[in-house]
Amino acid sequence: MNAAITEILPAEAVSAPVLAADLARRHVADIVVSLNEYEAAFVAAVLLELPRALAADVLDQPELSRMAAILKAMPLDRAVGLIEEMSADRAADLFRYDLSEPERHRFVAKLDAATKAELVCLLAYPEHSAGAIMTTEFVSVPDDWTVARTLEHVRTVERSRETVYAIYVVDPEIGTLRQAVSLRRLIAAEPGAPVGSAAARREPVSVSPLTDREEVARLIAKYNLLAVPVVDEKQCVLGIVTVDDVIDAMIAETTEDVHKLGGMEALGLPYREIGFFSMIHKRAGWLSVLLLGEMLTASVLQHYEGALEKAIVLTLFIPLIMSSGGNSGSQATSLIIRALALRELAPGDWWRVALRELPTGVTLGAILGAIGFVRVVLWQKLGFYDYGEHWLLVAATVGAALLGIVTFGSLTGSMLPFVMTRLGFDPASASAPFVATLVDVSGLAIYFSIASLILSGTLL
Repeated sequence: MNAAITEILPAEAVSAPVLAADLARRHVADIVVSLNEYEAAFVAAVLLELPRALAADVLDQPELSRMAAILKAMPLDRAVGLIEEMSADRAADLFRYDLSEPERHRFVAKLDAATKAELVCLLAYPEHSAGAIMTTEFVSVPDDWTVARTLEHVRTVERSRETVYAIYVVDPEIGTLRQAVSLRRLIAAEPGAPVGSAAARREPVSVSPLTDREEVARLIAKYNLLAVPVVDEKQCVLGIVTVDDVIDAMIAETTEDVHKLGGMEALGLPYREIGFFSMIHKRAGWLSVLLLGEMLTASVLQHYEGALEKAIVLTLFIPLIMSSGGNSGSQATSLIIRALALRELAPGDWWRVALRELPTGVTLGAILGAIGFVRVVLWQKLGFYDYGEHWLLVAATVGAALLGIVTFGSLTGSMLPFVMTRLGFDPASASAPFVATLVDVSGLAIYFSIASLILSGTLL
């Protein structure tokens, strides 16, 4: 059956064996895309028709939706067999995030001792640590082996290892990590030479199981690695974190940060899978907090009610003033959050950022202030709107207010991520809506204060 057709046929129009026969000839990533269009029970039936190794490979893909429901739809023994075939880190993610307590206990009871021990080990580490995303399937050899013996060992165990990017050379007696040999260098080395001779003459890069996964990603990028070993306090290798594990983890981390930057809790599930009430729960809290913050703008307007009655023309520029301050603050916040995430800035660099953002804010404010001033002048001169006999003072008020508010927004937006970090929160919690709300309230106060100074004795 044509691949394009099987992707769109409903489950009742194609049988599981027919679809499985078609999918078996395709790349695992394409299989996942196709299966995500079907209900969990039908996907389970299709996976049972696939070769066991291929079915486990499909379950290994983080992009596969509703994995827990798919496994629950299978006979218990078949589901457990597939879990045992999966990579250890992906199986740990299944038990950590997808399965509820009853199902978790039901599957664990049937797992073989080796798989169960690996899961217990991986699940003991904190969620965002290197230990939580590492795989225990790696190749290590004693440093007294030859290159030829090591290559023969790799051929023997390759099928039982998730990836073989490097071979880790360890002390034959105490098991401590000595060197890391890339597969490319090993193949090019003399067969009779000691395996350690193929290694680069430098200390191997390694991390502890409690290292944050963002730090692991930074090290892999810095040293251009395909995998980094995870070692205990005695320098014995516990597992490895591969580049694809880091990519998956960083996608999850970035998604969480994007949700926070949008002014909501991280969903934790793909958009199509999250339930209605869960969506309301994730979004309503922050929206309510932001609404309460915006209510302060009404209080500020009430405070300046007399000024508004005397100079109604000031109300025309309130949206312009508020949006400009919020935009400048959001810009600065986004830049600093990203710089903190990439370790371009440290929490102690706040004063350097302040010294940089202050003149930046003044310059940006002057540019926007000039545009605002010219806009009022043009509208008055071209007859689009009559701002009254004191139109030039109104233009000066708008220009000066934009200068002050954009400067304040840039400085506030750049400092807020540092404040959140100091308080122990994720800097991404200093979201754009949060910054905009804060700057809106203070921006109105700045606007009317400047108006009181410039228009005093004329409109006010």
